[in-house]
Amino acid sequence: MARTASIPMNFSRQAEVAAPALPADVRLMRATANAVLALLVLGALAAGVQRLARLPVFDIRAIRVEGDVARNSASTIRANAAPRLAGSFLTLDLQQARAAFEAVPWVRHAVVQRVWPGRLTVRLEEHVPVALWVGTDGNDRLVNSHGEVFEANIGDVEDDELPSLRGPEGSAPAMLALLKRLQPVLGGRRDGDVAQLELSERGSWRATMDKGAVIELGRGSDDQVIARTERFVATLPRVEARYQRPLESADLRHADGFAVRLKGVTTAEQPAAGRKK
Repeated sequence: MARTASIPMNFSRQAEVAAPALPADVRLMRATANAVLALLVLGALAAGVQRLARLPVFDIRAIRVEGDVARNSASTIRANAAPRLAGSFLTLDLQQARAAFEAVPWVRHAVVQRVWPGRLTVRLEEHVPVALWVGTDGNDRLVNSHGEVFEANIGDVEDDELPSLRGPEGSAPAMLALLKRLQPVLGGRRDGDVAQLELSERGSWRATMDKGAVIELGRGSDDQVIARTERFVATLPRVEARYQRPLESADLRHADGFAVRLKGVTTAEQPAAGRKK
């Protein structure tokens, strides 16, 4: 019986032939064409969105004003701000809208919100005037309760006795802070309240009382100025009782006492804390 030989067969794998690489200029043209197509699609979408946003259904139909409206009526505020609003309900820039409302006189802060359909709600905070800012350029303005200087018609202020602040630009917050501490110390006496507080470029303070007395408070931190003023106020009644004259001026800048001028009398006093026992 003949044997059958089994002869192994070896089959070689077909080599995978890679597609020839495209020339660089062809690849660049394809990439450019794809980019142009993408830009055209995006442009078409943007144009469609813009046309959609301009449809009458997306117009701003009403503006509701809430919050502080003591200085301006809601209709006056809308009339002042509306011409500055650009865009529809969908495209309106809320930050620009806020700036438009804050440009209305007496408005300190505004919050603008969209309310569907086609309405804006605006909540306002008005300035509360607490002092008059005397400008070096002759342009007097107002100071609000936050120490911010703002433009407004001073004639609209009901309080005719607002204290005045005069100092370098940007110093209003610090000046208002010191004024609030000085009023309880100097106010309520026979000289009246502080009518004007001044701060020089070199940092020296001066207070003018509403009955005309001028007090040189000197330099230093707020605590140092207040401490010096408290010592002066504690000493002054004894001096006034001795001479029976009202205060005309005082200089607290001396290290060992105060120079005081009463109507027709000039004297120097050493505070009780500094006298020798």
